[in-house]
Amino acid sequence: MFSPEQLVVYPAQGVGVVERIESQEIGGCKADFYIVRILGNNITLMVPVKNATNVGLRTLSSKEECQTILESLKDRSGFSGYTGQNWNRRYREYSEHLQKGTLSGSCHVLKELILISGEKDLSFGERRLQEQAMSLVSTEIACVLGEEQEQIKERIESLFEDILLQPKNDA
Repeated sequence: MFSPEQLVVYPAQGVGVVERIESQEIGGCKADFYIVRILGNNITLMVPVKNATNVGLRTLSSKEECQTILESLKDRSGFSGYTGQNWNRRYREYSEHLQKGTLSGSCHVLKELILISGEKDLSFGERRLQEQAMSLVSTEIACVLGEEQEQIKERIESLFEDILLQPKNDA
């Protein structure tokens, strides 16, 4: 159970704060809801208390996990490169990772898209997914490590300077 003022992560939305727990009657049934305000965009969500974990609401990752995630961004051994695979298939896969709401899944999407951007210009959809993944990763890590989100973004981008600064092959 989450408590008011607790920071939580909602899948595909990012870090939010539980503002309160309130009871409402909907369709003749009384239910309790977490009222969660997402920090990045000020959207307020009502999450049923009894289904909170089913929809992916979770606590923030640990400091150790955040440090491991930052370290994992340096490892490019699992990346096979852009091989012209179907963008629709990749888009669905990346969207599923972001919808699951795990820090490691969002990090995977971010890393893949940054590495692909080193080989070709990203499409509008790819750029949007990359921005979403960067926001999800940097916000959570910043909250956990007590740093500014911009500092974390710069730290992540610095790990990929060699990729981001090289000319692209337009495939």
